[in-house]
Amino acid sequence: MEQLLKLRFLLVLLLSSCSIFNQYEDTYEQRFKSKDIVQISELQSIELASVLKPIIKPVVAVYPSSFTDQTGQRKSNSEFALFSTAITQQPNALLIRALKHAGNGDFFTVVERVGLDNLTKERQLIRSAREQSSSEEDKRKVLRPLLFAGVLIEGAVISYESNLATGGIGARYLGIGSSIQYREDSVTVTLRMVSVATGEILIEVMTEKTIFSYGKSEDVFRFIEMGTELVEVELGNSRNESTTIALMKSIESAVLELINVGYDRSFWKHEEIKIDEPSCDDDCIDNIRG
Repeated sequence: MEQLLKLRFLLVLLLSSCSIFNQYEDTYEQRFKSKDIVQISELQSIELASVLKPIIKPVVAVYPSSFTDQTGQRKSNSEFALFSTAITQQPNALLIRALKHAGNGDFFTVVERVGLDNLTKERQLIRSAREQSSSEEDKRKVLRPLLFAGVLIEGAVISYESNLATGGIGARYLGIGSSIQYREDSVTVTLRMVSVATGEILIEVMTEKTIFSYGKSEDVFRFIEMGTELVEVELGNSRNESTTIALMKSIESAVLELINVGYDRSFWKHEEIKIDEPSCDDDCIDNIRG
């Protein structure tokens, strides 16, 4: 009788564990369902791509040293030390991309500052070639000056926290077991919009994005040869959310917040959306006049 009660208890525990496994797995699969079709070439924020364009596009610049990784974090590994950084060392490229594609490319005018030395050298070559040209028309051509920025976009990736939340669940019965483990990291980005004319910090925003990872494993073992030998089979899989895509989302959220704050503080204004009224012919006017 006592063994029967123990068997029933173990069966109930196993069935409840299976239901918990399915709940965890459904949650994690739903979290990663959209990641299978995500392309880094696409904007992750639909709101940023659909913001209203301003009447006058602000001219902005991002210097290579004005948006960098300040975390100093390395990729986590429990077995051996890794020298690779946890996030990309060129976050300014993601920031320039977010600024350039804001409002489907109709919001900011982004000027080149990352390759400014190369750009200056090419302009010098053009001037030199025109001066040495035998054509008087080429000599009279004037190279247009570079476009200067009214504001600078600065900031940094200031935090990368790993293992903010970890946990898991598992069960084993008669040599058959299954377990699920998960982990949450987070990346924090800050942005500033600085006036070139006065040096004043006009807008400052901060955003945070969670990076999610989980793993699932199953194993089976049996004793054979009268309990003297053990056969064990184990399999598993894990899914890690892309750190680059998470950083892209955080940067795009910061740019979107910067745009919204700029609208609230009247740094830029958008055109009023006019709704076309239906036209009214002579018969319509006569009906209105009675």
